[in-house]
Amino acid sequence: MNVRLADAGDFEAVTALLEELGRAKVTDETRDACRDIFEEHVADGEAAHLVVEGEGEVVGFASLHFRERLNHPTPDAWIPDLIVSGRARRRGVARALLEEAELRARSRGCWALTLESGYSRTDAHRLYQAFGMTDLGKYFGKSLQ
Repeated sequence: MNVRLADAGDFEAVTALLEELGRAKVTDETRDACRDIFEEHVADGEAAHLVVEGEGEVVGFASLHFRERLNHPTPDAWIPDLIVSGRARRRGVARALLEEAELRARSRGCWALTLESGYSRTDAHRLYQAFGMTDLGKYFGKSLQ
């Protein structure tokens, strides 16, 4: 298992994983725009998009962002997306992504590492708690489309 930074060549694998997570499907009509956004994101120095390779393919992804907050002199680290392929679960892939995210957050002096997770992902919640994370609240959203 190898954890590394994502690159432009990981677009198809990462978007397929995000679709498994329930994110919007990339279509023929949206592919070019989504690819451009992906390439901008993987080049962004205020983020670290991580992939795990196993058995010659990308089996896990985490998007790690470093954000300044108004009430802290140091940034926080935020994971809006973390997904492991269904066929690669329970093999340490998610833990490897979390450990790498924590290592990168600590090296940047972040005061916290947080993530978002849907209510239905109870297996993932158990992993996050075993990793030392605490359920801190709710996440609200409103679709604007």
